[in-house]
Amino acid sequence: MTAEKQAAVAAIEKKADLVAQVADEIWSFAELSLQEEQSADLYCRVLEQEGFKVERGICNIPTAFSASYGSGRPIIGLLAEYDALSGLSQKGGSLTREELVSGGCGHGCGHNLLGAGAMAAALGVKAYLEAAKIPGTVVLYGCPGEEGGAAKAFMARDGLWYGLDAALTWHPDDANEVLTGSSNSCIQTQYHFTGVAAHAAGDPDRGRSALDAVELMNVGCNYMREHMIPDARVHYAVTDTGGDAPNVVQAHAEVIYSVRAPRVDQVCELAERVHNIARGAALMTETKVEIQVVSAYADVLQNKVLDNLVYGHMKEIFPLDYSHEELDYAEKFHAVGDPGDWTLYQTMAAKIMGENGKAFFRGAMADVCVPPLPLKQGSTDVGDVSWNVPSAWFGSACFALGTPAHSWLAVAQGKSSIAHRGMTGAASVLARTALELMERPELVEAAWEEMKEAKKNCEYRCLIPEDVRAGSF
Repeated sequence: MTAEKQAAVAAIEKKADLVAQVADEIWSFAELSLQEEQSADLYCRVLEQEGFKVERGICNIPTAFSASYGSGRPIIGLLAEYDALSGLSQKGGSLTREELVSGGCGHGCGHNLLGAGAMAAALGVKAYLEAAKIPGTVVLYGCPGEEGGAAKAFMARDGLWYGLDAALTWHPDDANEVLTGSSNSCIQTQYHFTGVAAHAAGDPDRGRSALDAVELMNVGCNYMREHMIPDARVHYAVTDTGGDAPNVVQAHAEVIYSVRAPRVDQVCELAERVHNIARGAALMTETKVEIQVVSAYADVLQNKVLDNLVYGHMKEIFPLDYSHEELDYAEKFHAVGDPGDWTLYQTMAAKIMGENGKAFFRGAMADVCVPPLPLKQGSTDVGDVSWNVPSAWFGSACFALGTPAHSWLAVAQGKSSIAHRGMTGAASVLARTALELMERPELVEAAWEEMKEAKKNCEYRCLIPEDVRAGSF
């Protein structure tokens, strides 16, 4: 390893306590999508102190930011997330469900670690640029609202990602793996029904129930499920029931739907069918419906050039050397985790590597580096980035094997030394990958050629209407 690369690694190790402190503070803030005011402010203050040029509120999103260091090309973007999930407040380290704040929020997807790890990588790349004195720029993007807010898609709509040469990110996981599969495209839509209030007993004939319309819409969508492609998903939450008085015909009601499908064209077609069901429900109940797309994600465009590069550097970092105390800690959470999670991994590994592949997923920690497995992910706004610039992302084990995503178990482990270890390992992989792209421009060129080929002459189109602003719903 060159002296310049050693400077990058040393910088990450030197700042490990600072990065862990930031991750733990973000864990404590536990702010919801596009409401991450304290979290964004903390990142901006720390990055300014570390010598980055910080711009707050980019792309008209108050809790988004960019922090850059260096000059010239290549320009490598690192993507940070820091939003939490509702209803997942949980005491750290507890093996049972114990709310820290009644009805509060929690980092059930590990975004407190994700953002801090990306920041640590940026600190490492900065140290490299200072030592090497070569052209190159690293930009840490604060991307709020991944959980339904789709900030990266709004940023893509504004053309933010076009200026990059590559984009890299990671995600806390219960395994170490390059996320080589695609993701589902997703459209999230609000349906607001307006009816006519009336006395439900005295003159119900004068009323027109908006809540009836919501219920009929849900029934209609349930009938549709038999007649959509198997890989599609449709789910919903009623966000306004029209009040809690049963003797009043509900004059307003609202439901929000998430529609997912593997490709953008498929999700657009399915979303239109759901729109038509909403219109039909309004027609049946003689109510009115307002349909508003509030966020959307594109599917992830895989880039094998970057995936293989990331995997190569993951093998340099993993497995990590856990202490006996850490393994005992992981074993306890593994015991109360989800067996279906690691059996899924075992099945996929066996298909690709034979029965020996199952050995990667035995024990409490999947502490080895798993060869790329084409697992289908959920939905992420990283997809919108990947259609604009070559992108790669990977998972780093921060939780015991079998820890479900979006669960209190993930929140409980989010401040552990295992979580911090996984975060630091991810930061090193991100930094090393960024440095190699800076040193080998032919890799950047190859990644761009692959992206252009993968798009198959399909140009990116953001699915969010121009008049919708992030966080307006």
